[in-house]
Amino acid sequence: MGIAHLLLSQPDEAIVWFEKARSPASGFPYSFLAAIYGFKGETEKAAANLAEAQRIFPDGRYSSIARRKAAGIGGPPGYWGVPKVAALFEATYFAGLRKAGMPEE
Repeated sequence: MGIAHLLLSQPDEAIVWFEKARSPASGFPYSFLAAIYGFKGETEKAAANLAEAQRIFPDGRYSSIARRKAAGIGGPPGYWGVPKVAALFEATYFAGLRKAGMPEE
């Protein structure tokens, strides 16, 4: 639900879902919270959530936009293989991660 709300540019609704999904063992919700807060222009919260995702997964999957795109979300990069979906992710998720401080490479 959180992804759907983010892609529909409904960040406040997306935050509710990802806040519920936070877990000490999963960086997934934190990366989305970083993107959402970045999308909203709340860069301090965005950077803090990105740092938490990177702490939970020090393997580099949250180190750059290129690594995120290569890894996909929870599996192969199928989500952004569909042009309309890829455009939505680019306009929300990846734009927010850039504002959170995630570099391109």
